[in-house]
Amino acid sequence: MLTNIQHNLDAVRERIRQAALRAGRDPLAVRLVAVSKKVDPLLIEQSIAAGQTVFGENYMQEAREKISTVRGPAHWHFIGHLQSKKAKDAALLFDLVHTVDRFKLAQALDKHACLADRVLPVLVQVNVGGETQKEGVPPEQAEELLLAMQQFTNLKVAGLMTMPPWADNPEEVRPLFRQLREMAESFAARGYFGPQQSFELSMGMSGDFEVAVEEGATLVRVGTALFGPRL
Repeated sequence: MLTNIQHNLDAVRERIRQAALRAGRDPLAVRLVAVSKKVDPLLIEQSIAAGQTVFGENYMQEAREKISTVRGPAHWHFIGHLQSKKAKDAALLFDLVHTVDRFKLAQALDKHACLADRVLPVLVQVNVGGETQKEGVPPEQAEELLLAMQQFTNLKVAGLMTMPPWADNPEEVRPLFRQLREMAESFAARGYFGPQQSFELSMGMSGDFEVAVEEGATLVRVGTALFGPRL
């Protein structure tokens, strides 16, 4: 199984590298987030042995158990819908939260990060596709949320995240990835991500991550291409 994981990781990394080079980007500017929801902890440990260090979890209870048992150096990102009542766990367990989409959640995360005496990096999730069944702040309300979040001293707003509509052809969602990047560039210029004006863009999954990299993704969330389909 380790051989399979190593092969899959190498294949995805090479696809990321080629996509970055096509766009004139440094491949090292893109990090692979291995989506490990419903993946056995032993398989995660094999991934760590194969050199993967960043893992994305969707469900708090499952993540809590894995983080306490998985051995090896790993960084944990929360990439699922986050309820405000789970903000304490998120603030204590994760290195980055990708899915902040409302003020109440940001407020709760800041409170618990403060109590834990840490600064928690977060991304604002934007629903660029306008799908009613998906989470995320509407694009036209994203700046209002970012502005409101500037008051929080224990959150570091590091960039934006999106999950566009599923499409057979990844080219169909390229405009949405581009829209998110252009939004982030505009917000960075206004100082919403700090004085350095750099930012993270979490976008792209197993079916479309190459297009996302070409459009500026710095974090790609890949599960199926690494671990196969989950139940």
